[in-house]
Amino acid sequence: MEVTGSSGGAAAVGPCARIPAEHMEFIRQVLDRVGDKWSLLLIAVVEAGPLRYTDLQRQVPGISQRMLTLTLRQLQQDGLITRTAYAEVPPRVEYSLTPLGRGLHEIVTSLIGWATDHHDEIRAHRARAAAPAARS
Repeated sequence: MEVTGSSGGAAAVGPCARIPAEHMEFIRQVLDRVGDKWSLLLIAVVEAGPLRYTDLQRQVPGISQRMLTLTLRQLQQDGLITRTAYAEVPPRVEYSLTPLGRGLHEIVTSLIGWATDHHDEIRAHRARAAAPAARS
């Protein structure tokens, strides 16, 4: 197998070697989507679903209405969550994980747990790394 560096060719070794070169761009797009901070948090929270929009906004501190709407739409487009609208007054909309989203949930919660468990350690490393720059 020919290695073409970073020009988009297939990798010769490592985890990327299993991915056909013609799939690599799409795989990167999927990883960008599910690796986004808001997507990770929403996938973790929606597992308790079905949840309404306002419940999601309360359970993910710091997310704006715009980002919540956009992220929910993207997760729905990728088949990770479902949006169910009920014909009621006032209208009611609920979000739930799909089977595909449930398959990702355990990975997401593990990653969030890891970040939580190592928060202090990572913060200390960042402070040490920034210290020499501050002295310069």
